[in-house]
Amino acid sequence: MNLSPMMRQYQDAKEASGDALLFFRMGDFYELFHDDAKTAARVLGLTLTSRDKGENPVPMAGFPHHQLDGYLAKLIRAGHRVAVCEQMEDPKQAKGIVKREVTRIVTPGTLTDDSLLDPLASNLLVAVFTNQPGKKDNSSATKGEVTAGVGVRKTQAVSQPIGIAWVELSTGRFEAGVFQSDRLEDELARLEPAEVLVREDDGRFSRSRESVNDRRWTITYRPAWQFGVDEARRVLGEHFGVLDLEGMGWDVGDELAIGAAGAALAYLKETQKNNLDHISNLLPARQGRFLEIDAATRRSLELTHTIRGASRSGSLLEVIDRSVTPMGARRMALWLSSPLIDRQQIELRLAAVEECFKEKRLREQLRTMLADVYDLERLLGRIATGRCGPRDLKQVGRTLAQLPKLKVLLAERTSDRLQQLHHRIELLEELRLKLDQALVDDCPILVRDGGFIKSGFSAQLDEYRNLAGGGKDWIARYQADQIEATGITSLKVGFTSVFGYYLEVTNTHRDRIPVNFIRKQTLKNAERYITPELKEYEEKVLTAEDQAKTIEYELFVALRDEVHQHTAALQRTADALAELDVLAGLADLAVQQNYVRPRIVDEPRLEINDGRHPVLDAMLAQGNFVPNDTFVGLEHGSVLLITGPNMAGKSTYIRQTALLVLMAQMGSFIPAHRATIGIADRIFARVGASDELSRGQSTFMVEMVETARILNTATARSVVILDEIGRGTSTYDGLSLAWSIVEHLHDTIHARTLFATHYHELVELEKSHDGVRNFNVAVKEWDDQLVFLHRIARGGADKSYGIHVARLAGIPRDVNERAKDILAQLEIDHLNKHGESKLAPPPKTKKSHIQLTLFQMDSHPLVEKLRELDLNALTPIAALQLLAQWQDEAKKG
Repeated sequence: MNLSPMMRQYQDAKEASGDALLFFRMGDFYELFHDDAKTAARVLGLTLTSRDKGENPVPMAGFPHHQLDGYLAKLIRAGHRVAVCEQMEDPKQAKGIVKREVTRIVTPGTLTDDSLLDPLASNLLVAVFTNQPGKKDNSSATKGEVTAGVGVRKTQAVSQPIGIAWVELSTGRFEAGVFQSDRLEDELARLEPAEVLVREDDGRFSRSRESVNDRRWTITYRPAWQFGVDEARRVLGEHFGVLDLEGMGWDVGDELAIGAAGAALAYLKETQKNNLDHISNLLPARQGRFLEIDAATRRSLELTHTIRGASRSGSLLEVIDRSVTPMGARRMALWLSSPLIDRQQIELRLAAVEECFKEKRLREQLRTMLADVYDLERLLGRIATGRCGPRDLKQVGRTLAQLPKLKVLLAERTSDRLQQLHHRIELLEELRLKLDQALVDDCPILVRDGGFIKSGFSAQLDEYRNLAGGGKDWIARYQADQIEATGITSLKVGFTSVFGYYLEVTNTHRDRIPVNFIRKQTLKNAERYITPELKEYEEKVLTAEDQAKTIEYELFVALRDEVHQHTAALQRTADALAELDVLAGLADLAVQQNYVRPRIVDEPRLEINDGRHPVLDAMLAQGNFVPNDTFVGLEHGSVLLITGPNMAGKSTYIRQTALLVLMAQMGSFIPAHRATIGIADRIFARVGASDELSRGQSTFMVEMVETARILNTATARSVVILDEIGRGTSTYDGLSLAWSIVEHLHDTIHARTLFATHYHELVELEKSHDGVRNFNVAVKEWDDQLVFLHRIARGGADKSYGIHVARLAGIPRDVNERAKDILAQLEIDHLNKHGESKLAPPPKTKKSHIQLTLFQMDSHPLVEKLRELDLNALTPIAALQLLAQWQDEAKKG
């Protein structure tokens, strides 16, 4: 088929774009063709038309160029990649077909535009690399394919080293590390990436719709060779301008991390097609630097999103985030997702928060000044990638204008961290003055809108602007000069869009017209003329607007480049501003919610007086939340066994404890009267029930898998909270499991454990295990009514109160009364030594086998005889005779 030159140009651009939808710029519109047009019409609601109507019509859809950001956002959210093909020259000046190029490929992990990003959340591109990729099934995506809402496939493979790298194009943050593959899901839950790059032969990721922490990402398969260590070293070395990565802190054993980082950077270079030098460093992320929190625990504790709806609203992050800048909000989320385990670093943060907490003026002025600071991190990202506008540069200038006041405020600080942040802030006074002198206060978003350079900054620009505005001063002077030269006082200079500039003279003065006046138009009572001088001026005026725009663009580029030259200093400043925002916000939170500074210790103890759940404490009216003490670890015992009815507050209490530990280790004050927190290496939370039917796992299976992981990975420095373990199976199965799990935590792991259960029989464990302490959620029975006191009291509960709770939930009265009768009968049967149930007698079949029970197990007479038997005194014949006798006794029961 013969293609037009434009369609051949489109085909070339499409081949360069791979599987991305191609936005092809044609004048004031972006057009899509063929299958891309069909997809866009379906997802975006565009009208599907056709090009070259006839025997082979080409499907076509399009939209005005100014609607680009909105349509990009919709397609990205739908899981598509989009290639943007722009006109690279002015169509008016082009000779032949306009030159076009694909300027970028937009994917979920490579966003930089404000309109496409959540200002409060990071937008990470993650690369995962292992030398032994998981087996790939027939449903895996093909090379280059992107699928939305994809999760990690669960495998039973033995854990192995795996490289993970993450980069945020919008800010330049770039890190990588080597982890164990069994932590992959946990790391992805921590990072919450927008897009994950994996080798095309890695079957660890499936196309089925799965999720981690109820968050979804897009999987992009990449060629295996891009993850090769040699290729990665070449790409990284070329980008950072180094011959050896060891000088950047990388060791010989970091090959997997380097491979992942190289693949991530290669992908950015391929999709962005422009400068990436704001990505100025690759930081090693060493395992063991942060408190480990697995995906199930993050979900259970609702750290950044709620379980239901995956909403930020109602999460711990939403409650504690008092930041006033987007940079601070993202830094708060990072701190919450990655609490520290280094005591010195924790104390540095706490001391800085305390100074802001105690000094009202410092705290309030910091927050006031920071509220006038813009998102410098992402501004620098757009400037580096060439996607900024005049308003971005103005916002950099306004941010710089706040720095002198901030520096003065921080100059006399006593806490080490505030002093360090003071020194990291660089004023860049010359750059600030240049931006202030050059840019108007109300800058447009786009360069093409013009009018953003101040008058007086460029004499040449002012001249052309004056010309473009009609040059009133020049016209007035020229008119006066001609009146003086001709003596015609009625002579005037005018302008029409058809004839341009002209000199108009009435017929009365026709005989006084100079020879250099050239007749242009005859009117009823006058004649219009032009002169060579006026014609020359007219040509200047007609081109002045274009000239002014060209000069203004050149000035913009020069300003952008000057800001870009200071990227490193501005990034250090942005980093300091983000941390200051978090510290001041945490201090404000502590003041408003009456938090205290926790005492941080190394030994595994946990002592909290009047602790409160941070989310409920903030949401309930002041004074309505009932505080409780928590003492666990060392002399307080390693296991708190908490019994009591459902709805009484067991889950709230144990979650509260885990959250307070986590907040303390991120460097925050906590809601309590007093607290001593022993640093934890891991926090585990098994709270709540959920099916994972897509993985073939029932509620009970999920519960057991998560519990197994806790028992296999927790240490004596860990904090473990478990809620209602064993409830997904039969009573005796569940009770037996709960019993043995508590024993294992106590006898083998020695982790600080809060174990909430409705199995009140477990209170017997305190008698045989020194480190088990019984507590219960206090309730009051009054006139057959149950009142929850929400107090944690010493001692175990003697019953579960399930029927009372059922009544509160609205179970019909007759059902509730019948349940009471059944409960009474079951309790009688349990006390009946013969075990004869009057409610449901077993069927009359063969004699039942004796089932050994976990509780009150009587010794069998034959077992006693066997225990007392002296085998050394028995002859073989006597042994056989004795065996026959015992068999006969066993048959008789």
